[in-house]
Order: sequence, then structure tokens, then C-alpha cells
Amino acid sequence: MSLSISRRRRAAALSRALPWLLALSPGLVLEVHAQGGNVTLEELSVVGEVGPAAPAPARFGVAAPQGSAPAVIENPVGQIVTTIDRRNTIANRPATGIGSVLINSPGVTVRQGNGGRDVIISIRGNNARSTGVVKNTVVLEDGFVLTQPDGAARFDLTDPRAYSRIDVFRGPQSALFGNYATGGAIAFRTRTGREIDGYEIGTDAGSFGYLSNDVTVGGASGPVEISLFASDVRSNGYQDHASYDTQTVNLLASYTPTPDNRFTLKVINNELHADLAARSSLDQFRINPYQRGCAAAATAAPGCTTFNLFANGAFGPTVPVTAAEGAFERKDRRTIVAARWEHDIDADTTWRTQLGFDERNFNQPFYLTSSRGSYPSWNLLSDVTRRSELFGLPALGYAALAFSTIDNRITTYNRAPYGGPRLGALIGDQEAVQSNLGGRARVELALSDRWTGVLGISAENTWITGRNIAYSYSAAGTRSTVADADRSFLNVAPELALVYRPDDAWAFRGRVATGYTTPAASNLFVTAAGLPGNNTQLRTQENLGLDLGLDWTPTETLRFSLTGFYEFFRNELVSQSPGAGLLSYTFNAPASEHRGIELGADWAFAPGWQATLAYGFNDQYYTDYVEQLSAGGLTRRFDRAGNRIPGVPANQLLARIGYDVPAGPLAGLGAFVETVVQDDFFLDNANQLRAPGYAIVNANLHYATDLVGSYAKRLNLYLEVRNVFDTRYVGSAQPLANSISATTGLQNGAAALATTTGTIFAGAPRNVVGGLRLAF
Repeated sequence: MSLSISRRRRAAALSRALPWLLALSPGLVLEVHAQGGNVTLEELSVVGEVGPAAPAPARFGVAAPQGSAPAVIENPVGQIVTTIDRRNTIANRPATGIGSVLINSPGVTVRQGNGGRDVIISIRGNNARSTGVVKNTVVLEDGFVLTQPDGAARFDLTDPRAYSRIDVFRGPQSALFGNYATGGAIAFRTRTGREIDGYEIGTDAGSFGYLSNDVTVGGASGPVEISLFASDVRSNGYQDHASYDTQTVNLLASYTPTPDNRFTLKVINNELHADLAARSSLDQFRINPYQRGCAAAATAAPGCTTFNLFANGAFGPTVPVTAAEGAFERKDRRTIVAARWEHDIDADTTWRTQLGFDERNFNQPFYLTSSRGSYPSWNLLSDVTRRSELFGLPALGYAALAFSTIDNRITTYNRAPYGGPRLGALIGDQEAVQSNLGGRARVELALSDRWTGVLGISAENTWITGRNIAYSYSAAGTRSTVADADRSFLNVAPELALVYRPDDAWAFRGRVATGYTTPAASNLFVTAAGLPGNNTQLRTQENLGLDLGLDWTPTETLRFSLTGFYEFFRNELVSQSPGAGLLSYTFNAPASEHRGIELGADWAFAPGWQATLAYGFNDQYYTDYVEQLSAGGLTRRFDRAGNRIPGVPANQLLARIGYDVPAGPLAGLGAFVETVVQDDFFLDNANQLRAPGYAIVNANLHYATDLVGSYAKRLNLYLEVRNVFDTRYVGSAQPLANSISATTGLQNGAAALATTTGTIFAGAPRNVVGGLRLAF
């Protein structure tokens, strides 16, 4: 098989999909329109879990007339959704990364990623084992998909200052979002031009050389609405060799030439240059958590992590280097350009078509290898939303067709020591094409004034074709091996939900939903040895989730939500590290179960006082998984059934209490204290070694006032001390592969795992960040 065949197949798939999407969508509109009536469904879109102090649903990024058909993700009935607004998360604090914002949702776990403000987000433990990209979660911004067609998303480009609202969808979501939504979805909403209505400038500065400057401009005039956000963020980092600088531009513009037609343009560009600190072993973390004094291997302080690079970059003797000596770094760029046309066929029917281009370009010479590549992709979606009647009952219907494709090209080199980020010999050359084509449908049906039912389904086919050539070197010469992939995956995901609302204060909900995640091309070409090669046997990950929950809002000052979930996984895709500096590889665990409880509450218990709680309990374990381990000439099999899945803490908590002076000369002055608590968790499938849990405390002081009689309109000041008690804790831990003795065949114990490097990043020590914002 040659890649030219893959490209021809991709082109053929695209040529087949485009006519379907462009021709069939109007047909769907006409069919739905012919069947519908003129019934307006007033209350369906307000049922479902909301987070603390959730704002009223709004149309984002378009000057839409009132009463037009809502976007399906605005507030879907029966979904488990937490809404996070700017208050206490962005507006009055230095939001240095999106992780500090998203932990306000129950069920969300945050891990430090590879450099800068890169974080790994998981929902209900899905993706908690990753240390690279975000998987099992679909990410959107202003309705445009930011998850590439191979399932990968990153938060380097996500500057919290740009956003007015974030919705976190928890549980299997493939019926609504398609492939890669086994864990859920995150929908970001940037501030609109009308919301900004002028311009703002902001500066944050703090410990470890942190400096952030940003500007926001926005407004609306007649049919045009524009918002533009730009930022420059720099830091020296709290670890040795962890400095970074990143620049982000985020544009949202809309044009409404007639009441029935709206055009939206979305542009994001992010540039990142980050030095990467070394991931340590658990033993090294205890000795030297921040990898200080690690400039050179020859003079390294105790607890410094070193990596053995081939002296000639190919084979033979190795040389130990620290992260600084190896010049480990990332130089990445992400560019997204997308557009949407919305057309109101009538007062009850809206047809939308959107097309987006998304390129992820990366240069990552860190640890033992260096990866360079470009992942250009396209995403096309056409959908119809219709208010009508079904069986004489008010209904809100949605139907969509979607096509996406990505062209992967990545080369992998050995690293060579000294002289900057030098490349050694080529060890992997991969080209692949992945395409996804599918349809989704959903209906929300008002069964009575108290009962609402939801039925949804998604069907999608994924094609992956590609080739990876792996090279190995010895004194005898160069050897190459070829791995070809030509896979297709057909997946179907139904969903059923029921909501009962006896009165305005209570809502009870039940949901049964399914999700699917297909392997990405990159998963198919990394072996269990952590090197480029053949791993093409992977299967689709599937899960069936059961949710039961309630929402209680007795007054405007109290919101309470409780959800219990039980999810059954088949062929769960699990990633782990085979050793220091090697590539993480992926395998299928035949069966596992995830279950837990999520609790969210927000209570304004007295004038000026506010308390917030987000708690999650997560119990995940294998029910069918036999792991095979080899060393030397020995091979042994170990039954992991009943073992906890690595990387997932059982308990996690955010609790915040704050006071804002409600009136008088000190109005606008406020403060809050919060604690973030996380349990320990296992680092290996045998459950021999745990990463320790932690509890940290953050304190915030802020002041906001309108500037009467001044050129500026409003002033915001804030100061925050994070990790007040300077707790040393694990901010990120990559699960480790177990091993056996090459002489006895017995499994090596926790002591051996604790010395395995390449897993731990320490969380940030005590640091102080303050800033100001001026609105004009």
C-alpha cells in the first residue's frame, strides 16, 4: 500500500461526503418543515443540571433575533451539564490557565501537561492517564469543533481571559457530538462584541517571572458584531528549564444582512515556545520536586533526572543529560479558520452549515526522541433545528450530517546530546489519513407540562489508512520495518433521557447513553516498547452510561445538583509509559467499569457571602484484562480483573467561600478562600505504587469599581496567593508499565516502580499573582 492510495481514498471520501452534506441538508429541512406545525416549545431548553450561578442561555457570536431556533448545545434537556461563568473564575482573579477554571465543575480532573499552560483535562476519569493531548472529550468554541478528526485537542491555545462562559457536558455524548465523546464535551463561549462594548486592557504579574498582557476589543454596529482578543503570556516556570512564552489571537465576527441570515467567522492562532522540565520518578520527586540544580549531569544535585542519549544519535554508547543540557522544548503552532451560515427557513426552523480548517504544527525535541509534524484537517457540519409537533406533542428536533478528515505527517528522530536540541537518526516516518462521516439526530418531546423525554442517535464510519516506517541502527547497518494500516470502524450510539419537573424548584432526571472513541492513526504505530512500529490491532473504545440525578433550586440564592453514574466500558483505550523518555503506547482493556457521584452547590447564604462546592467520587476498575509482560526470554501473564485503573483519584473537591461588600463606600471590595483536594491514585496496573494525594489552599483579594467622570469605564484589581501553605504535591503523573525479572519471571515490586523516571511533574509551590484590568 502506498500513501498515494490513502490520499486518493481520502479525496474520494470527501467528494462523496460534500454532495451529501450540501444537497441532503436542505432536503432534511424541507421534510421536517413539511411535517411540523407552529407550536412553540417554551420550557424545554431550561431543564437539566446547571452549575453555580449559571447565566441565562444566550446566543453567542451572532446578532440573532429573539425566538429563532436555538443551537442544540445551548442547553439540551436531560444532559448532565455544568455551566461556569466568569464570576470567581476569571473576572476577579488571575486565571493563568484553563485548569483553574474547569475544576469548578464536578467530575473534572486537571493535570499539568507538557510545558507552559498546557493542561490535561479529564471528565469522570476519562483521559486521566494521558500526559500529552486531551482525548475522550470533544472540545468546541462558539459552536465550532476544536477537537481534530483524530480525537486530539490541546489547551495551549486556550486563554481563559477570552471567555464569558464554559459548559461542561459529563458522561457519554456521542449521540450529540459523535466520535471521541465517551467522556463528555467542553463548550467554550468567547465574549461577544455587545458584551465587551468597547475595549479592555489587562496585565497580570507574579512569581517565577510570570507576566501576561492582553487586550480585548468588541462592539456591534447594525448588522455587524466583532470581538477580538489577543494576549502575550511569559513565565520562567517554577521548575528548572520550564520557561515559556505563548501568543494567542482569537477573533469572533458575525454579519446579519437580514433577519433570516447570519454569517459567523472564527479565527484562532496560537504560537508556543516552551522549555520542558524533566519528569522525575516518585523517589526523585521526594528528594528534589522542582528539579533545581539540574543544569548539567556532571554537577547535578541529588534527585535530578537524567536521560541517556546515544552519543552518535543512532546506537551504541549513551551519554546522560539533564533537561537543560538536552535543550528539551516544544515549538508548536495551532491555526483555526472557520465560518458558519445560519438561515431561518421560518420562525421555527433553522438550517446551519459550517466549515473549518484546523492545522496543528509541532516541533517537539524532548526526552529521548524528537517529533516533527503537521496535522492539517477539515471539519464540515450541516444541521437543522426545528420546533414542531410530534404525535400532537410539542417537540424540538435536530438532525445533522458531519464529515471530517485529517492528513497526518510525522517524523520521529533520536535525540543527540549537547549543542542545543540536536537531532539524531531518523527512527520513524509516518503518513496517515483519517476520515469520519456520520449523522446525528435528536428530539426533545414535551410529554406533559412536567415530563420531558429525549431520544438521540449517532451513526458514524471512520477510515484510517497509513504507513509507518521504523528504522533501527547498529554497527552492521540500518534496518527498516514497515507497518501498514487500513482500518474502518462503524459505530452507533443511541441515547435516551427522561426529566421530571414537579415544580420550579425540583428537577429529576435519568439518562442512558452510549459513546465511542476510535483509535487515532498515531495510536496504531507505537509499540509496547515505546518506539515507532506496529500496533494496528487496536479496537474502538465503547461505553454505556447510566445517570440518575436531581437539581434543586428553592431560591435564587441556592442551587444544588447531585448525580450518580455507572458506566460500562468495552475495549477501553489505555495509555501508559514503558519507561523514561519513551513514547506512550496504547492498548485495549477488554472490559472495565466506572461509577461515581458528582455534587455541585452554590449558596449565597447572607448578603455578600457566597459558598461554592464541586465534589466528585470516582471508582474505576478492570473487570476483564490479562496483561502480558516479558523480560529477556521470559513471558508471564497477570490477571488485572478487580484492580483499580491507574491515574484516577477516588475523591476530588473544590470548596470556596467568599465575601463581597454589597453596598457603601467599600462596595466592590471582596475576598475568597478556596481549597482544592485530591486523593492519591495508583500509577500501575498491578496497583503496587500510588501517587500521593494533596490539599492546597488559595486566597484572593479583589476590587472592582465603575469610574464615573473618567475616560475609562471600569477598574478591576486583584491579588491572589496560591498554595498558601507551600504544599509539595504531584501536579501530574504518567502511569507506569509493570515489569518482571528477567531471571525469575516474578513481577517487580513498588520499589522498582518508584525509581522509574519520566512520570512526575510537581505542582506549583507557593506563588503570588496580581493584576489589573481597565475597561474603556
